[in-house]
Amino acid sequence: MTKPSEPLVSIIILNYNAGDLLLNCLESIFKVRYSNLEIIVVDNASKDQSHTDAKKRFPEIRIIENKENLGYCEGNNVGIRQAMGDFIIILNPDTIITPDFITHLLDAYTNKGDALYQPKILSLYENNVIQSTGNMFHLFGFGFARDKGISNNNHRNELEQIGYASGTCLFTSKEVFKKIGLFDPFLFLYHDDLDLGWRAAQLGIKSYYVPNAIIFHAESYSLKWSSKKFFWLERNRQYCLLTHYSKNTYQKMRWPLFWINVMIWFVYISKGFIVSKIKADLEILKNKKQITKKQSELESKKIVPDIEIIKFLPNDVFIPGNISNKFHSRIFGIIISQLSKTTKRRIMTS
Repeated sequence: MTKPSEPLVSIIILNYNAGDLLLNCLESIFKVRYSNLEIIVVDNASKDQSHTDAKKRFPEIRIIENKENLGYCEGNNVGIRQAMGDFIIILNPDTIITPDFITHLLDAYTNKGDALYQPKILSLYENNVIQSTGNMFHLFGFGFARDKGISNNNHRNELEQIGYASGTCLFTSKEVFKKIGLFDPFLFLYHDDLDLGWRAAQLGIKSYYVPNAIIFHAESYSLKWSSKKFFWLERNRQYCLLTHYSKNTYQKMRWPLFWINVMIWFVYISKGFIVSKIKADLEILKNKKQITKKQSELESKKIVPDIEIIKFLPNDVFIPGNISNKFHSRIFGIIISQLSKTTKRRIMTS
C-alpha cells in the first residue's frame, strides 16, 4: 500500500530486443521496498517480442510501442514526456536493482536537492566488480566510468559530486528535466548522458554518486565494442566539444585537439575501424549548420562559464583494455594527461 509521504516515481525502461534481460530487470523492480511506482517500458520496435512477453508476465506495467528504433535519446524522451511521476529513473533493461535502491536515491535528493544522480553500478556477471562509482568527462570530450574493473571493497562510500550521471541508471526530478531539457535526439545513443550532465553543469545543476543505491549491470548487451559503437562514440564526442564550449574556449584548444585526433586515428586504424572514424568525421561536417545552431543555443542559456567547469575535470582518462593494449593505453593516457594539464593552464591564464 502506498504511504502518504511517498512521491510517485516513474521508472522508464527503454527496450530493444533485450529478451530475458528485460524480464529479469522487471522482476527486480517488483521486489523493491517502495510502492508508489509507475513502470513504463518504451519499446524501440523490437523483433524479439520481449516487450509483449513482459506485459503478459507483469500486467501492471505500461507499454509504449515506437514504430521505429528512435535510439536511446528520443526513445527515452518518449517515456519522459508521458511519465506522471514527480521523479524519474532512466533504467537500462540489462540491469538488476536492489530492494532499497529507490529509497536511497530519494534520500540523496532530500540531502542535495535538484541534481542528476546515479547509483553504484556493479557487474552482473563478474562477482563484486565495479562498473561505475560515478561517470566523469574529460576536457577533450571523453567520458568514462570511475573505478571500472576494480574490486568493490568498501570503495567510495560517500555521497559525492561527479562529472555526470550514467545513463545506465539516472535519477532526477521532472523539474530538472524541464530546466535542462531532454536527451539530445541528434546523439541517438552514446555520450547522451555526458551531454545531459554537461548541459546541467552549465546551468549550475550538479551530478552525484549515491553509493548506497546499488544496481547490477550486464553492460552493452546490444553493440558491445563494435565498429558501430566506435562510430557513435567518436561522432558524439566531437559533437559535444563543438556544442558545449564557447568559441573562445574551443579556439584555445585547437592544437591539443588536433593531436588528440591524430591519436584517435591511430587507435581506429589499429582496431580495423578506420571506416567508422571516417564516417564520424563526415557526419560532423555534414551537420555543421545544426551544430553551430546548437552551440549558439547552449551558449545563450549558459550560467556557469567554461572555466568553472574545466577546473573540476580530471586530467587522466580511463581507457578500457579492449580498446587498446596495455602499453598503448598507458602511453595514450600519459599524453592525454599532459595535454590536458597544459591546455587547462592556457585556458585559465589567457
